Amino acid sequence: MGVRGPAWIARMAGNGERDALGVAGGNGGPGEVALGSSAEDTGSLAESTVSEDSTWISWFCSLKGNEFFCEVDEDFIQDDFNLTGLSQHVTYYNYALDTILDADIPEGELDERQQELVEVAAETLYGLIHARFLLTARGMQAMQQKFTDVAFGRCPRALCAGQPVLPVGQSDLPRISTVKIFCPMCWDIYFPRSRNHNTIDGAYWGTTFPHLFLHTYQSQVPQRNQERYEPRIYGFKIHSSAGQVQRNLGTIPVADGQQRDRRASP
Repeated sequence: MGVRGPAWIARMAGNGERDALGVAGGNGGPGEVALGSSAEDTGSLAESTVSEDSTWISWFCSLKGNEFFCEVDEDFIQDDFNLTGLSQHVTYYNYALDTILDADIPEGELDERQQELVEVAAETLYGLIHARFLLTARGMQAMQQKFTDVAFGRCPRALCAGQPVLPVGQSDLPRISTVKIFCPMCWDIYFPRSRNHNTIDGAYWGTTFPHLFLHTYQSQVPQRNQERYEPRIYGFKIHSSAGQVQRNLGTIPVADGQQRDRRASP
């Protein structure tokens, strides 16, 4: 196993420091250091947890905000066929791959700035590999356990009654859109509840995963709730000919709707 570079250690120490300051979801407010610890102590503790038994993959998947990821088998990553075409999407591709696999990078070959860029490239490369791994039997099994544990959250739609969801991308290409959650009950997508997930690239799960998952594990598919919310005014249902309904359905041009608004105003 290779030795991790300084950027790897710094990232781990940095995450511990943010937790100590209460910036990343802690109980303290901004600038409030948790009692009984300091940023320096936390950083030292984070660095001390790096051992020869830990890997870059396990570290990355354990980071706050990366709960949607599963650990990709190294055998899968080492098979060049599984990585076909990914080099065009990732700068410092070879260094990034070495980082993921904990391979040695000769000391002094990269300066501090380049090490940071390689670390970012490694995260991108791992995400794209992750999207492919999910479509294998091993990947499906790993995500099934997370789905069972409700690791991806629940549908925010009230009538879905807390149905567990699955991560999905709106594009298979990186840097197009962020990850969303797909509800197997209402068959719609939503933004994840946690802000930590709202900046992660959706291509790391892709457009196929949740649907292939439900095709594979059909016993996990819930029966759709046929009940729908019925808007009412003073207890009466809103008729389909009402202006707000027609405008919502797109049957009234926006300009006409604006004219009606002006006529209704005093």
